[in-house]
Amino acid sequence: MAVKSSTKKRLIELGIPDEYAHKLADDANLDAIKRMTGDQVAKKVGLETGDSTLENIMNVISEHVGSRKRSKSNRITISRRALLDEDIPRGEDRFNVLNHFLVPHHELVPIDLEANVLEPWNLMESDAHGNDRLAKELLPKILITDPAIQAIKEVEESENDELPAGWLTNRVVKVIRYSRSAGSSVAYRLIVERT
Repeated sequence: MAVKSSTKKRLIELGIPDEYAHKLADDANLDAIKRMTGDQVAKKVGLETGDSTLENIMNVISEHVGSRKRSKSNRITISRRALLDEDIPRGEDRFNVLNHFLVPHHELVPIDLEANVLEPWNLMESDAHGNDRLAKELLPKILITDPAIQAIKEVEESENDELPAGWLTNRVVKVIRYSRSAGSSVAYRLIVERT
């Protein structure tokens, strides 16, 4: 058993007596201590349930331990459980990454036009049976979890309720980047579930 000195020090700073802080910090960090029930804390520090010292320790744990709102990076984090469903923006109020000026234009290439659109890159290959096929796997990949792809998926699914599961995998997306100096450039990427 090893006493975590940083945990013990923090507990003492919060007002827990030294001997109880030492017992609590034995093989436990602040998160583990916060998750303990009153009976577990009582057993660990050697106090009876209902003891006023135990009640004080439990009050300190519930009020202070792990309740810091800011992380080391000073970012405020909000637990998903703390949000109410009505607080999550939906529909028109939701931020669409495709509307941001730094994000290039993304659009799905219709399945029936993929071969025609990709013809200049000579991606037609013969398979083992001698049939011509489009070798889309040679295109650069983009993950299906990419925010731009997720925005496209949301729009498409809101317009068509009968899309099968996994309909977006192995589809080709056209990405158009605009530049003041170079004009516009077009790239095609294959949507994949993982690299």
